[in-house]
Amino acid sequence: MAENVSEDAHDYSLLKDLRLQIGVEDSSFSLCFWVYLMNSTPFPATIIGQVHSDITGSAPFLVLNEKKKMMLLPLLYLHREALYPGNSTSWTEVPSASAEVDFPLKRWVHVGCEVATDFMRLHIDGKIVGEKLLSSLSNNESDSNGSGRVTLVGIGGDDAVQGYIHNAKILPLTFSIKDHYVQDPPLQLSIDSSTALDIEEDSDGVWSIVGGKASCRRNFSLDVILLDALGQPVNKEIEVDASLLYADNGEPVEKPNDSEAPLLTSYDGIEFSSSDRPSKLSNGRASFKLKISQLSSKCDNRLFHIKFSIPKIGTYPFLETISHSIHCISRNRNTRSSSLMCKRSSSVVHPLSGSQSSGLDDLSSDIQHSNLRELKPSPSLKRIKSGQEKSSATFMVDPTMDQPDEECNSHAWTSNQVNNVCQTHLEGRPENVEETENSSSHSESTEEGNPFFNNMSSYKNQISDLTIFKYCLGGNADRCLLLKEIASFASEQELEDFAQMVALYSGCSHHRCQIIITRKLIEEGTKAWNLISQNNHQVHWENVVFEIEELFMKIAHCSTRSLTHEDLELLRRISGCQEYLDRENFDKMWYWLYPVAFTLSRDWINATWCSASPKWIEGFVTKEEAESSLQGPRGLQQPGTFILRFPTSRSWPHPDAGSLIVTYIGSDYNLHHRMLSLDNIYSSDETVRNMKPLEDMLLAEPELSRLGRIIRNH
Repeated sequence: MAENVSEDAHDYSLLKDLRLQIGVEDSSFSLCFWVYLMNSTPFPATIIGQVHSDITGSAPFLVLNEKKKMMLLPLLYLHREALYPGNSTSWTEVPSASAEVDFPLKRWVHVGCEVATDFMRLHIDGKIVGEKLLSSLSNNESDSNGSGRVTLVGIGGDDAVQGYIHNAKILPLTFSIKDHYVQDPPLQLSIDSSTALDIEEDSDGVWSIVGGKASCRRNFSLDVILLDALGQPVNKEIEVDASLLYADNGEPVEKPNDSEAPLLTSYDGIEFSSSDRPSKLSNGRASFKLKISQLSSKCDNRLFHIKFSIPKIGTYPFLETISHSIHCISRNRNTRSSSLMCKRSSSVVHPLSGSQSSGLDDLSSDIQHSNLRELKPSPSLKRIKSGQEKSSATFMVDPTMDQPDEECNSHAWTSNQVNNVCQTHLEGRPENVEETENSSSHSESTEEGNPFFNNMSSYKNQISDLTIFKYCLGGNADRCLLLKEIASFASEQELEDFAQMVALYSGCSHHRCQIIITRKLIEEGTKAWNLISQNNHQVHWENVVFEIEELFMKIAHCSTRSLTHEDLELLRRISGCQEYLDRENFDKMWYWLYPVAFTLSRDWINATWCSASPKWIEGFVTKEEAESSLQGPRGLQQPGTFILRFPTSRSWPHPDAGSLIVTYIGSDYNLHHRMLSLDNIYSSDETVRNMKPLEDMLLAEPELSRLGRIIRNH
């Protein structure tokens, strides 16, 4: 926990205001600072220049080249190779200490520059990334060429680099740059995506939130976290504001005359304007319970953003964070109909299970759900042979699908595909939504020869059509309540039948998996809480860690691998507890952990989890940790490098709960997130037993070639 953190806005300054003078006696020194560069940074660009009283103009000292690589150039009046103003030589031809990787934007980066008479070193985030031997000017040459001092100045402005500087210092060369790196790191505010459990996310990454009048709108929860640049929570009681903006221009959403504020926050059941009731940080975290009173339909169907900020420290981009785009809808609107039509149009039959999920699904799509005419043809398929035909895996490749952490990418099942769910020899093919939806003869012939449809009426009386459609159209919290009620009276067969119907009518086969594990999840969760709590309302977190770990290892069928400290800390974050765990906290944690453990219990996944060398799944990691590790202190790693992780924002009964996501660097040098279809882990037929190990299938995918490693700052 970061304790001594300054709240003074003067700790941060614009890059263009940086001025540091190097003394005459400073023939060797270190320059250390934190820098935050905006996305608008042009390339190539000079970050810091050097000026001298005896010359006109400035020479580059620290630059970013056209490939976003940082370069440290020789110093005026110290190195023979220095580039003087007016010299026709390009700085790209001057010897330099250069990094080999891209310089990251829109996050804090620590830069250290060691300057000596015969060498220069460049450090990024405490590590040496470049070094260059140089020639020193003699004392006579130095004295005759310039008697003044060199001043290092930040280069910035409207048409140049835009950025911020923190804790910039000239230090003796003997001073450890790593010591400066860990002292007084800057702050950054971000949204904890694992807390967005009750928010529906469309396949284009837009959040669908029910708002409007008081009788219809729904609460949703979000946590924001204030961390230092080393990833440690900041222990300061600072207030965080929340406001509603238009997504297209960042302007505040207007408050209609004689109406409520567009964004409301709830305290003890009472609603307040979010501007009147900011939330206070505790242990680096601020929790919000929010409602939106303004509908997108009343604002020309514009999307919204929620902006969180800390105005008492300053209006800085790193002390603000923006939510996903939000489509605020009314309660009685079918929130799924348009997205389901799009999903059906691009459905693909999985050759193992008959589901429409691809083997390696992109987690989002750029398809616009508002207009059926905008649907695109299904992407092409690549098949990877894994032994026999029946154990092949299909991977759907679509360059437009790049947004992370979409809700369930399993596409709609047509009635014919439901009929074929138990077959093992299925051909992957795109489905035409119009043929599927409009061809009465097709659906009639399917229903006629399908015992699944013939038996439908036998259990409709137990679980009504209304319940099925409530489940299909409800949010995660609604589904949770429905499943708890159904599990209290329904038999295992009735749950199976209900799962089939939900998969059919929702257009998402992954719902089936979550429904089938309902009874065991609830029963084992109740037993676990009774064991842990011993009839106490709250239990100290440290006292339950051992029991949680034992339960996980038992369900996952793995006695050789325990949970790490980092794994347990992530579970605590998911639970939302601080020092003490209550039943609500436990349920949040359990609804995430149980599907993960159940996934790992299956043989072809279990071996991957238990593998110690190499460690294919390094534990419970967030999307941000995976991205940061693939970027690394020296920039992006090689294309094809990937990390396996479980989505922290997906808890039971979300259809993607317990899924595995591949975060990787594509051939385009961008980060991608794709979800593995794990429908088969819920069956134990011969198809699954004959499958190749997961790691073999992953490495057979051309986009994946090298296992990455999680890098954490301690």
